[in-house]
Amino acid sequence: MCCWSVGLVQRKLEAAGLTTIALSDIPDLTASVGVPRLAAIERPSGINVGMPGDCAGQMAVLRATLDALVKIDTPGTVVHLPMAWTEPATRLSLHPPQQPPISQYIVRHLWDLPRLLRRDPPDCP
Repeated sequence: MCCWSVGLVQRKLEAAGLTTIALSDIPDLTASVGVPRLAAIERPSGINVGMPGDCAGQMAVLRATLDALVKIDTPGTVVHLPMAWTEPATRLSLHPPQQPPISQYIVRHLWDLPRLLRRDPPDCP
């Protein structure tokens, strides 16, 4: 799961002297892997920063996350960002206009799926 990777990377960066923060819509899980700083946001999964094309909303989330980064002085602190999602998740239309290339590949090469899941990608033609 990606949360473990985030925690590992953050701890390595922190050990090297860089200050880090994670932005998460599942703060309990993300905090459980020991991230140094965490900005929690109440958003549907996949749109933590906001809807595609919403530059102002995305900048507001980025600024709030960076403000939390500056304010947190105790490792392991979780700050809940003041952004609330008001739209019902059922109204979201998050499907891309076309399938991502990896999905297209899997549909055409279903037999390669076990290798992809083992993180052993097939050679490209």
